[in-house]
Amino acid sequence: MARHSTVPALPSGQVVKAHLGISWRRSLRARQPVPVPEDYFDEPVAQRYETYWPESFEPDIVDPAVSFLAELAGTGAALELGIGTGRIALPLRQRGVRVHGIELSPAMVEQLRAQPGADDIGVTVGDFATTKVDGTFKLAFLVRNTIMNLTTQDEQVECFRNVAAHLEPGGCFVIEVIVPALRQLPPGETVRAFTVTPTHLGFDEYVDLAAQISFSHHYWVLEGRLETFSAPFRYVWPSELDLMARLAGMTLRERWSDWNREPFTSDSRSHVSVWENAA
Repeated sequence: MARHSTVPALPSGQVVKAHLGISWRRSLRARQPVPVPEDYFDEPVAQRYETYWPESFEPDIVDPAVSFLAELAGTGAALELGIGTGRIALPLRQRGVRVHGIELSPAMVEQLRAQPGADDIGVTVGDFATTKVDGTFKLAFLVRNTIMNLTTQDEQVECFRNVAAHLEPGGCFVIEVIVPALRQLPPGETVRAFTVTPTHLGFDEYVDLAAQISFSHHYWVLEGRLETFSAPFRYVWPSELDLMARLAGMTLRERWSDWNREPFTSDSRSHVSVWENAA
């Protein structure tokens, strides 16, 4: 049974523990990155992942992403960084695309392995910023803000370099991620609500603007009980990602507001960006 707790405001350096047994050290001092814990998606989170974020599994969310990625992969193979429970990888494999994944959490991989069709998908357990796998790929992709799980700029840069080393000449790297919402913060405020429903409240807390560190806090009412979860992220700007790509030998090929290829503008709240590896 899951344990439950609230997540109060804590002084710098104090250990934060959510109801799922996840812990990390939170620092408010500038330029002190917050490491993602190794057990970030442990067994309780993995078991309830779809329960916590059911909207991410809706066909109108999944299908456009799969179609976009399948078109880029063509007859080539795809590498998913942070494959998780297979939300995108499984339907992509059903489209005929060969998929291999890298995933830090063994518990998430266990959930993937329990699903039909998972036997056709290879998975390597490790940190996707540095883990190497055999072969080369026509496509590599990171969805649902997962690039922000790397909580230092150096780690994010290494992720691009790692992807470039796995891509075929002319292969593509796709990232789906939010545009940082700092413009929506009232002057002097550090917390912004991003989800407000009868069963789920979500807040971003911007704790270090210099290092671009925020915490996402979630509160769910499930089966009459309150469940909470908090995690650190490093938000990143589109132009910063473009520079990381250039350092890895890739160039921007296209950028859209979403998987349906709506135009990307200064008012877009997210983007799907495609970088092409050098031929």
